[in-house]
Parts: sequence; structure tokens; C-alpha cells
Amino acid sequence: MIYRYLSSKSFLLVVTLLMSANFLFAQDLAEGKELFRANCATCHNKNMKADMTGPALGGVEERWADYPREDLYSWIKGSQALIQSGHPKANELWNQWKPNIMQNFGNLTDAQIDNILAYVDDVYVNGVKKPGGAGGEVANVGVAADQGSNTLLYTVLAAILGLLALVLARIISNLNTLAQVKDGTAVAGTKKSILDILTSKGVVAFALFALVVAGGYTTINNAITLGRQQGYTPDQPIKFSHAQHAGIQKIDCQYCHDGARRSKHSVIPAANTCMNCHKAVKSGSTYGTAEISKIYASIGYNPKTDKYIENYEELPQEEIEKIYKGWIVDQFVQSDDAKARFKGAKLAEMAEEEAMKQWSGIVSSLTNEQKKTVQGPIEWVRIHNLPDHVYFNHAQHVSVGKVECQTCHGKVEQMEVVGQYAPLSMGWCVNCHRETEVKFADNPYYDSFEKYHAEIKDGSRDKVTVEDIGGLECQKCHY
Repeated sequence: MIYRYLSSKSFLLVVTLLMSANFLFAQDLAEGKELFRANCATCHNKNMKADMTGPALGGVEERWADYPREDLYSWIKGSQALIQSGHPKANELWNQWKPNIMQNFGNLTDAQIDNILAYVDDVYVNGVKKPGGAGGEVANVGVAADQGSNTLLYTVLAAILGLLALVLARIISNLNTLAQVKDGTAVAGTKKSILDILTSKGVVAFALFALVVAGGYTTINNAITLGRQQGYTPDQPIKFSHAQHAGIQKIDCQYCHDGARRSKHSVIPAANTCMNCHKAVKSGSTYGTAEISKIYASIGYNPKTDKYIENYEELPQEEIEKIYKGWIVDQFVQSDDAKARFKGAKLAEMAEEEAMKQWSGIVSSLTNEQKKTVQGPIEWVRIHNLPDHVYFNHAQHVSVGKVECQTCHGKVEQMEVVGQYAPLSMGWCVNCHRETEVKFADNPYYDSFEKYHAEIKDGSRDKVTVEDIGGLECQKCHY
């Protein structure tokens, strides 16, 4: 009887389906893609051509071609160890990208790394076809056409597994029937229909279990990514250029975000902080008076008289409009550029038009459905938003740990519009705590760690990481 089923068409179909399902995942590129997404995609751009938190990976094998392949494996498995060994390529990369520390991937085998590199090279060379995209990009062979979605693959796999489940259920039902006939508890020729099988307790229980697992997976996955929006770069009510202020003008981050050194939050600067400079600087290098006038209108500063307007909160919008439009007109007609382009009545006409345009910008930037007047704080759009169950203290990192702002926020001094630079994932934070050396020297905060100070002094320890002082304890961030 068993032989009959092992040689039956149903069993052969089952074997074929299993081989087909296995084939889908046996390809090196497919495994490389999954490994890349699980280990590398957090910090490296998926197009393999643009830098992100880490460098673009396209062409990485060529860049390491002057060194044994084992060195590249060592770099991926433990970058800091290779840097400390004095490896020239490792130190070159470290000098270019520090203080960003690459996560260690000691769990990857050489074969798995080869699969990742093969996938990187395939995407880098062939590109990834995007729906509706132009430019003649060719879809990868061996990976999904849309790099951002595996929907088709999962749908095919689900269909195969569903069919496989039906075949196995039918086989088991037939075997049970034969056993019952042999025992005399059933009549020969009696078989359960597909409907009977599908509505049996076992199938219903399995379906409910699958729904619970799928629902749990979706819920947990959404919770993990809650508030994390790497690359999120929203438009702000005022076009504030960090490249201009922090880059060209060299304004220290903590001058505006002064909470970073003394509190949990870095704080968004109030308009009076802006006014420390913009009482004198009344016209910007890029937008002229258009953006600075929004600061004045929010706080109630009259740039014509260089005084704050009394009872500004109670002032009707018509009077506020008159004040700022009048100042914008004066600035326009006095500008060398406007004088060179327009003469006489045309100059006055263009000044009025510019004033109307800028006032419209003030109103649209400073008012909304909840805030009906231009008076009041500027409502900046929040970018970084950790979940409520995560505790993060800026002062601990900035004042005690001496962590540079750019470590988490990227090269802000080069950004016209600031966006979320780092993934802010738990794994990203934990890896930083594992790798980051605590600055013990001349830091009284760490005087209580007498054992570590003694070990550093006698040479038995060369460094102390955040992990060593309890940085991986759950309650440090979740309590």
C-alpha cells in the first residue's frame, strides 16, 4: 500500500512541488538579496550607486582587488579589528567615513558574503527595473524585477504551498480511510471530498494558526518601524539652510539646539534665538527678505523701527499685513538688483507685486486649520521621532559621551534641507554601544569606574566600550 502511494502521481506531484519550491531559494543571487536586505540595506543604498549612511557598494570587489579576498571577508566580519591591525584599505575607509562605525557581521560565512557580493554586482551592473521608469534600465535576471517588493515571489510560493497542503491532506485522508476499511470501521470505496477535507478540524485549526502568525508578524514588524523614517526630508514652513548656517557661517549646532548639552531633548530653537542674528541680518543670500520676514511676523518684530510691536498678539491681521508689506516694498525698491532691472513706476509696481507674494508666503507658512493667525511660534515639522517606549538622552551622549552630532544626524553642515540620516533602529544603537570607545581620560563622570581605570593604567585593558559599562542592559533604554 505504501509503495503504491510512493509511486503514485500524487506523490510524484508532491516531490515535484517541493523541488520547485526549493529551486526558488537555491539561487545564489536570491540568497544574496535576502542577506543584503537583512544585514546591509539599513546603511547602504539599495541602488548600489549612491552613498547613504555607508558608501555605495557597487564596485566594492574592484576597490579591494589589490588585497587578498580574505581581507574583504575580515572587513565585513569585523571592520574595527582590521583597522586596528593597520590594514591600509581599512584605514582609508575609516578616515573617509568616521565616526560612523560599520557593524560587525561575524555570523556570515565566506560563502554567504560571496552571495551578497554577487547580488551587489548584479544590481550595480544591470540595474533594477522600476515600474514606469525611463532610461532603458534592464531588469535583473535571478532577482525580482522590483527590488523593493517580493510580492510576486511570495504569491507564487503561497500558491505552491497551498496546493501542496491540499495534495498532502488528500493523501492523508485516503490513508486514514484505507486504515479504517482494514479495521472494519469504514466501508470500502468511501472517500472524503475536498470540501470535507477543507472544513475538517485540522485544516480549520491550521488556518487559524496561520492567521495568528501572519497577524503577529505584521503587528511586530509595524511596531519595529514605528517612527523610523530614514531619508524622511519634509518641507519646513521656513526654508532654513543648515548648509548656510552651520556650514558657511560655522554656527555651532549647540548654539541653536542648546538643549542637547543639558537635557533629554536637543530642543527646536525659538524665534528669539533666530533674532540674535536677524536683528542685523535682514536679507538672506538666497531668498532675500522672503524667509526672514516669516520670523519677524511670527514673533512680532518690526524691522522698520527695529522694535518689537506692542500688544502684537491682539493686533488685527490687516495691520500686520500693512507693516510687513510696507517693509518688503522698501527693501525691494532699495535693492541694487531691482534698481538695475526696473525704473520709475515699473519699480513701484514690481515692489507691490513682490510684497503681495511674500505676504502670501508668510500667511501660508505661519497659519493652518488650528492656528488661524500669523502671530505665535513657528510650527516646524518634526523629523526624528523615537517611539514612546524608547528612552534617549541627548545630554548623556553629547556632554558625557562627547558624541559628535554628525554621528547620528549626518553631515548636517552640508544639508540644505535636513532629513533623517540614520536608521535609528535598535540594532543600529546596540552596535554603536558595542563598538564605541568611552572617553575615560579627563572625564570626571567616569571616575567611579576604578577597576577599568586601574586596568588601563597597568596595560591589561586598552579601551572601555559603552557595552562594558552597561550600555547593552535593556533597562538603559526601556524602563
